[in-house]
Amino acid sequence: MFKAFSRRALLGAFAAALTFGAGVAHANPATDFVNSFGGQLVSIVNSGKPLGEKKREVLPLLQSNVDIQGIARYCLGRYWRTATPAQQQKYLQLFDQVLVNTITDQIGNYQGVSFRVTGTSSTPDGERVNALIDRPGQPEVNMQLIIGGNPPKVVDMYGEGASLRMNQRGDYSSYLARHGGDVGALNSALERQLSNHH
Repeated sequence: MFKAFSRRALLGAFAAALTFGAGVAHANPATDFVNSFGGQLVSIVNSGKPLGEKKREVLPLLQSNVDIQGIARYCLGRYWRTATPAQQQKYLQLFDQVLVNTITDQIGNYQGVSFRVTGTSSTPDGERVNALIDRPGQPEVNMQLIIGGNPPKVVDMYGEGASLRMNQRGDYSSYLARHGGDVGALNSALERQLSNHH
């Protein structure tokens, strides 16, 4: 079976999500978005609430501020066009659950995180927001988020120079190539992963 999301990519994705609270000197739509979403996210993660309650509160923030469907379609690549409408719909639902579960499972690892936005730049996919993430007892990590769309959403995340959606696309493409391009087989694998989630 394929790795749904590598641990490093998902830790990076969650760390990237936490960068949203940092301010930058020159506001633009991407930094305004980052400051709004991040302020809410960081306040939940750093609260004294039980972990289960934090996960429930973070879920709608992720679903409304991360372009999960766009990332999912990108990760499926050329296989999106060969999937039936029912397979596409099932895949989108499963991808959403897998991604959100994996990110919310990391909430407990980010208590006390600090960060600083170091700049922004334009890319073909949207505005790149750069940040340095510091977790207690861990080396500082350079992260980038790509903010695009209207309204703005996170469309990709980079950690250690690697794109979350590119890595996932490679994993899914390899899996699908080994299974004759059958998106139904990928959906079954995602269902098994979700059934093993604790």
